[in-house]
Amino acid sequence: MSPKVGMGPIRREQIVRATIRCLAREGYTRLTMKKVAREAGVSQGILHYYFADKRAMLVATLATVSRDLDRRVAAAQSHTTRDPAARLRALVRACLEVAVRRPEFWVVFLEFWGEMVHDRRLREVNAEVYARTRRLIARLITEGVRAGRFRAVDPERAAAVVLGLVDGVSLQLTFDPRAFSVAEAARLCDAALARYLSTEVSR
Repeated sequence: MSPKVGMGPIRREQIVRATIRCLAREGYTRLTMKKVAREAGVSQGILHYYFADKRAMLVATLATVSRDLDRRVAAAQSHTTRDPAARLRALVRACLEVAVRRPEFWVVFLEFWGEMVHDRRLREVNAEVYARTRRLIARLITEGVRAGRFRAVDPERAAAVVLGLVDGVSLQLTFDPRAFSVAEAARLCDAALARYLSTEVSR
């Protein structure tokens, strides 16, 4: 049965959000189409209209949390100056805050990573998500180098370093929040990136 006109995107979003909640509670191994349908308040027939199986739902959840994170980063950067260093700090802070305010985001990533170990297509999806994020960071670094705010570095490689730092600290904030607060984590990341990208670093 086809959805009513205009209801398709709304229903799909409803199902994806329900999948995220189920993943956060029980993980991918215990995830079933029946549980997601119940969580979303839809029939299994409607669920199968949008998603063939739970693997398809997992891919959709990764895309959704990635877009949500992109929006949060963009919003954070809109409240700062156009200075590349300030925008990079805003990006880092936005990612760290997600780890505390929306820990289910990181649960989705971890569940996805666990499944992609033996699934080439999932690895390709993950690679696309990470490549997009690295390009975003690389653009900021390129602007910073041109403006004399950062030392001359390979933007793509530097972006990978920045992303690795953010991922590692975000995971600790999500699963061991006693390690440090968001404010402390942000200061540590800012200091590490300042040293790494400083124009005073010897070449």
